[in-house]
Amino acid sequence: MGKFIEDFKAFALKGNVVDMAVGVIVGGAFGKIVSSLVNDIIMPVISLVTGGSGYENLKYVIKEGVPAGEDGVAAVEEVAINYGTFIMNIVDFFIIAFSIFVAIRVMMKFKKKVEEEPAPAPAPSKEEQLLTEIRDILKQKSEK
Repeated sequence: MGKFIEDFKAFALKGNVVDMAVGVIVGGAFGKIVSSLVNDIIMPVISLVTGGSGYENLKYVIKEGVPAGEDGVAAVEEVAINYGTFIMNIVDFFIIAFSIFVAIRVMMKFKKKVEEEPAPAPAPSKEEQLLTEIRDILKQKSEK
């Protein structure tokens, strides 16, 4: 049992797992922001264009519902295809996909700029320094 706990501890404390956890948390917050953008900003504008009904109310009724009567007869729920909600989810998906695309593209540009900066030349090793000194000495002797 002790080995199992040690292995789990090593797994849980790896950098990749922590990075993934941070990504999930940030992704959840990002999803809320995009959902709010769709539901609170874009869809009200679309509902004005469509006549004020909004997409979530669009549906094809297959069977009308029957409300409960006063005599205690059970109500029958409406059977409908809610294609408006489906359209809203598709729009939501495309906005999320576009937002992620833009975010990744910006990150890739920053990464490319960092890669383009030339790395400083490594310092010569002791062997290279010694060979350079020998070369310079031989050059001086041949000039005399």
